[in-house]
Amino acid sequence: MKTRFPALQRLLLVLAASLISVPVFAQADACKHRGELDTLYCDENKDLVADLPKDAKRLKNPSTLVFTYTPVEDAAVYETAFKPFLDYLGKCTGKKIVYFPVQSNAAEIEAMRAGRLHVGGFSTGPTGFAVNLAGAVPFAVKGYEKDFQGYNLIMIVKKDTPYQKMADLKGRKVAHTSPSSNSGHLAPQVLFPPEGLAPDKDYKVLFSGGHGQSVKGVESGDYDAAPVASDVFNRMATRGEIKADDFRIIYKSPVFPTSSFAYAHDLHPDLAKTMTKCFYDFRFPEEMKKTFGGADRFFPITYQKDWEVVRKIAEGTGTPFNRAAYEKESAREAAARKKAAEDKAKKN
Repeated sequence: MKTRFPALQRLLLVLAASLISVPVFAQADACKHRGELDTLYCDENKDLVADLPKDAKRLKNPSTLVFTYTPVEDAAVYETAFKPFLDYLGKCTGKKIVYFPVQSNAAEIEAMRAGRLHVGGFSTGPTGFAVNLAGAVPFAVKGYEKDFQGYNLIMIVKKDTPYQKMADLKGRKVAHTSPSSNSGHLAPQVLFPPEGLAPDKDYKVLFSGGHGQSVKGVESGDYDAAPVASDVFNRMATRGEIKADDFRIIYKSPVFPTSSFAYAHDLHPDLAKTMTKCFYDFRFPEEMKKTFGGADRFFPITYQKDWEVVRKIAEGTGTPFNRAAYEKESAREAAARKKAAEDKAKKN
């Protein structure tokens, strides 16, 4: 299948090569506490995210800031959605802002690790990999005046099917999104068994490649059911891509935080301070509020406190946010995208 971003494919090959050749700086050898972070980073204040480099020469204050958003759906949709904010961010920081479309969680993480991405929105589950392996520092999520915007893991089926409860899906075709997704794969392994449905035991896990693909797959009948993020489902309904009334939700989880916004740990602290204030001061115009489920601002968070429930899910599934798990999940994610593309090609 031809990508919509051929130049991106070439860039990702460069990023993959850079991941192998990135040097481990002397600071890593002198680190007194690293925790779960990769050897490139240090966490001596024990707040679970990478500290600033000790060598001032490694601090970055680029004239152009590269921004992206989690690849849960069509990248072009979000490039348009974020344009009012990115125009504002450029004026607020005095920097040129470039939107860098990515096609996978792995590509986004590799881009920040390689120093090609300065700030971006990471999906809830992959945020942990971005923190530990790419030096990402989460600082905000979409939200409101008094709280951040959350989402639920929901299990959807077509309304005209007989499935009324989770146990009805035993032996059926159930599509997860991608191996690194919190709501699309990790959380179901912990939350579904108490509901009478154990992934990989009561049904074979199929991977669709993304939340949007899962929703459309259930709509078309390719899958009997799919666990997806409620905010993605609701946005698709709002944009008219699906009719919510065509579906039935047979399970809803407690609330998870939505995608985090994080900056690279080696940004100059003055730039990071200015940029985060720009985020916090911005108020979404009506079109952005519509796209993002009513959220009207970026709400301050910390990875240590607000991602605790996500880390517990990862631990409970035996999927820690480390290099070995990342490489395994990235390979599975790539295979899932390839399989989804092949299935789509055959159908067409």
